[in-house]
Amino acid sequence: MLTAIHALGYETPTPIQAEAIPVVLDGKDVLGVAQTGTGKTAAFSLPMIHRLSEDRYSGQFQPIRGLILTPTRELAIQIEENILDYTKQVKLHTATIFGGVNQKSQVQKLRRGVDIVVATPGRLIDLQEQGHVNLKHLQYFVLDEADTMMDMGFIHDLRRIIKHIPKERQSLFFSATMPGAIETLANWALKDPVEVEIGGRRSPAETVSHAFAP
Repeated sequence: MLTAIHALGYETPTPIQAEAIPVVLDGKDVLGVAQTGTGKTAAFSLPMIHRLSEDRYSGQFQPIRGLILTPTRELAIQIEENILDYTKQVKLHTATIFGGVNQKSQVQKLRRGVDIVVATPGRLIDLQEQGHVNLKHLQYFVLDEADTMMDMGFIHDLRRIIKHIPKERQSLFFSATMPGAIETLANWALKDPVEVEIGGRRSPAETVSHAFAP
């Protein structure tokens, strides 16, 4: 993994990475708050990949052991691209599932067996109901861009998914802001989480400008 990330030009961890990665490696739940573009993807995926690669599954069928939920297909694709870069020297398989496209190729990947799934909530639930997704062996659950999930109305889907994954798991919630709805969900879904906060808890990204056109 070090070979892979050095090739990507990673030299010094960002603040969210420096604080979150050791906590994730210790096996603790994390509630992370940092603005968009600060390296949250590496903060949750690098330690997860490291631990999954050390704990190889010995069974014949490769079960899903890591699930990353994200609000949009664009972000799902971006996260998968990052994970593929991080796992070039590691024998882990990844699949990305999202709506708006034919599910055939996604189902074929799942049937071959994957370690990590990056998914949007709607398509994940669809494939679960069809019997194509089995999360009984899940060890790592990541909720990325949690505040955007709430803005897009995914709260009921999230609760539904969380109810059907193993209680004995490590959960990592990452968000750019921390509205009350996220805290309520975190209190329900996380076990004694370590809070990693970089910047203001409710502040929007500094790179975003706001305008109103009547």
